[in-house]
Amino acid sequence: MNNCFILLAAGKGKRFNSKEKKQYINYKNKPLFMHSLDKAKKSKLFKKILLVTNKQIKIPKIDVIKGGNERSDSSLKALKYLQNKKIKKVFIHDAARPNFSIKLLKKLNKNLNKNKAVVPYINTDSSTKYAYKNKIINLKREKVFLTQTPQCFDFKTLYNLSKNNKISVTDEAALFINNNKKVKFIKGEQSNVKITKRFDLDSRSIKTFYGIGFDIHKLVKNKKLYLGGAKIPFHSGLKGHSDGDVILHCIIDALLGALRKKDIGYLYPSNKSKFKNIRSPKMLNPIIAYIENNNYYINNLDINLICERPKVSFYRNKIINSLSKLMNINKNIINLKGKTVEKLGLIGKENAIACESIISISKYE
Repeated sequence: MNNCFILLAAGKGKRFNSKEKKQYINYKNKPLFMHSLDKAKKSKLFKKILLVTNKQIKIPKIDVIKGGNERSDSSLKALKYLQNKKIKKVFIHDAARPNFSIKLLKKLNKNLNKNKAVVPYINTDSSTKYAYKNKIINLKREKVFLTQTPQCFDFKTLYNLSKNNKISVTDEAALFINNNKKVKFIKGEQSNVKITKRFDLDSRSIKTFYGIGFDIHKLVKNKKLYLGGAKIPFHSGLKGHSDGDVILHCIIDALLGALRKKDIGYLYPSNKSKFKNIRSPKMLNPIIAYIENNNYYINNLDINLICERPKVSFYRNKIINSLSKLMNINKNIINLKGKTVEKLGLIGKENAIACESIISISKYE
């Protein structure tokens, strides 16, 4: 797809009233602007992803350019940068809106196939007024709506409008409207709020949930050993209907517990042939997608791997790096501990490996 996702992150954020610009503050355990980039990457809709910022940043597979003084300046700089990159569709998004979903990106993309401009909106439930020539006029709130980003456009049309524009606009939709161009408006998302002031963070209700997980599998010869999605060199692997990855199975159960969504056996029953020999990362992926699409985020993950061998200390970093990538979370919020059972029972005789975990997730209401 010749699509480009542009993230505007060069704003001054004066109303946020903080020494650190709002787009770089820690939000849900990573810089606020990174949420948008991560979703753009995970959507697989974009040939190119472009970050516009006035901060020195290097991110793998992301193009970074310097922004302008105003939003419209940064937008035009981005479009000029893309001029010879064979881009057909361009999505423009504000870094201050980290809570949009991948589902919204796909809906915008689909609607742009038959339109030159597609913009998400939400209705307002507030009473609205309009000041005009020293008069206050009541407006019907069902006729008033609030536009959001990301907004998407036919690249060539937007570029031509932008380079010839002489007046300040607050978003690209305004360019189309000012030039009597048709804009397709589609339903946006209530959760996709713009963070303008610190109050926008502090005033939102946060609910936190906890889940615990446990799993155990026998060790068998002639099978590969996977722990936390990482392949571990060992003489045996874990017996199971799937690949037997006790760490991922344990984490899946902990996540399902925190989400109040039953257990791993309910989602992936062992009597279903379609799940035979399934790799555990494939079992984890839809649960992580559910978390991200429903405005949850992971606070902390603590894991006990219970075995005599292999020694956890030899592979701790490898396993944590794998979990960080699979779960799209920072390595700093993952803790992995190794425990033995003093040679007791199946585990002590090196015939099995067990795992237990506890996870904390939160959600902005």
